[in-house]
Amino acid sequence: MNAKTQVTRLLLTLFALTALFVCAAQDTQSASSVINLDAFDSAGLVEDPEVVDCTLSDGTETECAQLVVKYLPDDFQTGPYCPETLDDVGGVWDWDGDNAGVYRLDEAFWTMLAEQGYVFYDDEGNISTADPGAGGGAPGSDSGGNSCLEASEDDTVEATILIPLTPVMADSPTDLGTVAQVGVAINSIPIFADAPSVLDTGNLPALDVCGGHIDPGGWYHWHATATDIETSLEHEGVEADCHLEQSTSALFGFAFDGYPIYGSTDEDGSVPTDLDECSGHFGTTADYPEGVYHYHAGLEFPNLPTCLVGTSAEGAFSTNASGGIGAPGGGPGGRGPGN
Repeated sequence: MNAKTQVTRLLLTLFALTALFVCAAQDTQSASSVINLDAFDSAGLVEDPEVVDCTLSDGTETECAQLVVKYLPDDFQTGPYCPETLDDVGGVWDWDGDNAGVYRLDEAFWTMLAEQGYVFYDDEGNISTADPGAGGGAPGSDSGGNSCLEASEDDTVEATILIPLTPVMADSPTDLGTVAQVGVAINSIPIFADAPSVLDTGNLPALDVCGGHIDPGGWYHWHATATDIETSLEHEGVEADCHLEQSTSALFGFAFDGYPIYGSTDEDGSVPTDLDECSGHFGTTADYPEGVYHYHAGLEFPNLPTCLVGTSAEGAFSTNASGGIGAPGGGPGGRGPGN
């Protein structure tokens, strides 16, 4: 064999090894991709999900799933929110003052708040309500009273969501404070952390019996793991039936760091006992038989992760709304008095 033949064979061998390495790397990347774009319900999407280049908050260049979602999925039922009078029953609220707990918005709840100095009704029993997206100052501030907040829907609003295809663990967890970005449900509804406290604003942004409401920008979002909310409500001693199908072990959505969010139990119906500080762990699920890190709903309301272990994308949530969360120029803090 002459020298030229040896060099040729060596080059072919190197080429083959390089090709095998590239294929293996591609297979590894594909295997590490957590989000299945087909999992999202098209009824809540403006257009089909797509994969786009994105930058994580730590500067990592990667790919993200991009979802453009509607203000509300087609034919989706919401409410009730604020009752009209003391004789009516509205949604729910997680009260954090004296006698803290989750309550239905009924006469017993409003009179309890009045005894603590928060008066939401007049002498005739009519509940004071306000639309936080209507502009002006904090509702109820002119009269010195308190208002139950119920924002109006805006069917022109769209929101764009970016979620890393391949999750990247952060150096330390990110705490989820009031109205922090949590993720998106598989029916394409955004998920945010705890709503603003009445103790801070003087007003109550009512939640419906599935734990959601309309943002001042005009779009619906959740403050709870809605497909397992009845487990939490039962734990809190509250009678309320969410219209969504309930499952303690089903996939609810994906956090903004790319990791899945499930109900309060593992696939076998057992309550996990090895959850970390963010209410997550590594384990197998029906959707990930080889195992994946994932979050679980808790029993306490709101039953969402309290922190995120991964890194979210820059500009992970934005809307074309004129106000509220994610509005142009508003950023995460660009919100009205009741989200």
